[in-house]
Amino acid sequence: MDKKLVIIPTYNERENIEDIVKAVFALEGQFHVLVIDDGSPDGTAALVKGMQARFPETLHLLERSGKQGLGTAYLTGFKWALEHGYDYVFEMDADFSHNPADLLRLYKACQDGADLSIGSRYCNGVSVVDWPIGRILISYFASGYVRTVLRMKIYDTTAGFVCYSRRVLETINLDTVKMKGYGFQIEMKYTAWKLGFKLQEVPIVFTNRQKGTSKMSGGIFGEAFWGVLGLRFRPFSAKENH
Repeated sequence: MDKKLVIIPTYNERENIEDIVKAVFALEGQFHVLVIDDGSPDGTAALVKGMQARFPETLHLLERSGKQGLGTAYLTGFKWALEHGYDYVFEMDADFSHNPADLLRLYKACQDGADLSIGSRYCNGVSVVDWPIGRILISYFASGYVRTVLRMKIYDTTAGFVCYSRRVLETINLDTVKMKGYGFQIEMKYTAWKLGFKLQEVPIVFTNRQKGTSKMSGGIFGEAFWGVLGLRFRPFSAKENH
């Protein structure tokens, strides 16, 4: 059976973390979970530690000091996953904006031939629930901007619900990934695409969080906007000896 790891970065997700972990473990196929907590003052990490007694083989925790950015959390998780022999590695939010049941669909897309599958909000119109219209427009047109500049035919370039095959993460030189916020999502997809991997969008319904506080900020979008221009002219090569 393939070893599958779901990486969930957290900062102040006490209200969600136990329920999201249980929902992942309730799925068929034995998914493991790695929580990467950036020093949440609300005790998120302590809750995860309490759960590890019940799930000692499948629930893992990495604690970091302070908020270091979404991209660095995932890069840390990717390296940990490779070191521990996982075949498929997933990105997912802690707040139920991504339906855990859709992990099965992302996994199937990779089993059926994709190297990287993307839970897409925009490949079948707009599938977003309970977001303010202004935020939907910013996100939707940001993906359109990325598609135009990078010429990559992906409708949801900033999506954070993704399945990577091990081969993709072994090939990309993770130490050269530059963007730290939501631009990280664009950079990883574009790098995989430039290296010749097959990307496939899987339509999902994205639901705004019901508990906790959003971590979005204007700086996140600024990094993505300017970073994309740099990506367009950057050379890409596979990591040596992967």
